[in-house]
Amino acid sequence: MECTWSVDELQHNYPRDLASMARSRSGTASLVTAGFSVSLLKSLESLGSQNHSPLVVGYGRVPPTFNLPEGKKVAVNFVINYEEGGEHSMAHGDGEGEAMLHEIGTQKTPLVGERDTPMETSFEYGSRVGIWRLLDLFEKHDIRVTMYAVGLALEQNPPATQAMLEGGHEIASHCWRWFNYEKMSGGEEEHHIREGIKSFQKTCGGKAPVGWYYGRPSPRTRALVARIYKELGLELLYFSDDYSDDLPMWKQSPAGGGLLHVPYSYANNDFKFYIAPGFGSTSAFQEHMLGAVETLLAEGRAGKPKMVTIALHARLIGQPGRFQALKNIVETLSANPDVWFATREEIARQWVSQYPDPFKA
Repeated sequence: MECTWSVDELQHNYPRDLASMARSRSGTASLVTAGFSVSLLKSLESLGSQNHSPLVVGYGRVPPTFNLPEGKKVAVNFVINYEEGGEHSMAHGDGEGEAMLHEIGTQKTPLVGERDTPMETSFEYGSRVGIWRLLDLFEKHDIRVTMYAVGLALEQNPPATQAMLEGGHEIASHCWRWFNYEKMSGGEEEHHIREGIKSFQKTCGGKAPVGWYYGRPSPRTRALVARIYKELGLELLYFSDDYSDDLPMWKQSPAGGGLLHVPYSYANNDFKFYIAPGFGSTSAFQEHMLGAVETLLAEGRAGKPKMVTIALHARLIGQPGRFQALKNIVETLSANPDVWFATREEIARQWVSQYPDPFKA
């Protein structure tokens, strides 16, 4: 049956994805678009790509069924944020050093005009040691992960980049530089996107990333990335600057059609070793991550499979004292037959195969 919501109703009730509105109105329990007319889709376009209703309903109590390969009950995605070499540094001509996510443990002001050796070498631990420790662990257990890779960081470390590719890991874009893009001008951000694409193509055998995650995006980010990808004829499969669900969701793309959002996680993230309140011990980290998977495993066994992201940084969890907690997590989950280890690209393609773009003309 055709949905007959008016534009006024849409303005008031539109959640953040077409699917939940379809289900809440028509009573179906899966992500469908059959009940939606072309006129309704046009009405949705008029609401703007950034519209957020006060009623953020989402998928509701009965989410769409996400069928996983071989009947698995939860999709577990490990993400390694590979940033080391792409951060602020005098060595890169930036005029100041980095001040975020460091081992020093105090609020830090960037050092201007001089090399910041403690900060630089703290980051270098990730590229010199941590990344190899993580790759060895995941490849021992035959797990492919998603690399949120900074373009310049890959350029700085060809052996690590080659190992990522040879290991079959997904390389997604974490931008060209590990910068805060929130207040960057549109022109400068566009330059960074284009340079990033060229950088990835240079280091990854001509392939541009199909997934993007900024971390600190600007209000223009989605529109710029979508438009540039469309202009260059590249596949933009998913975007991940979203933290709102345990399932992927379609949102309208600023470049036309839909843009799949594969949600990321601040909660399941090793950066909380560096912030307060965060993980005060490795046992707290381990308990939290295994608890997250156990919760979603139970929901999957009850007929509602979902995904969970475990976010890592080579310079953080790659430290020897923290690494054992990750090793325990990987070994525990590897022994569970209901776990599907997947990259974000694999999760996105699995979703699209079941729930195609509802905004596609």
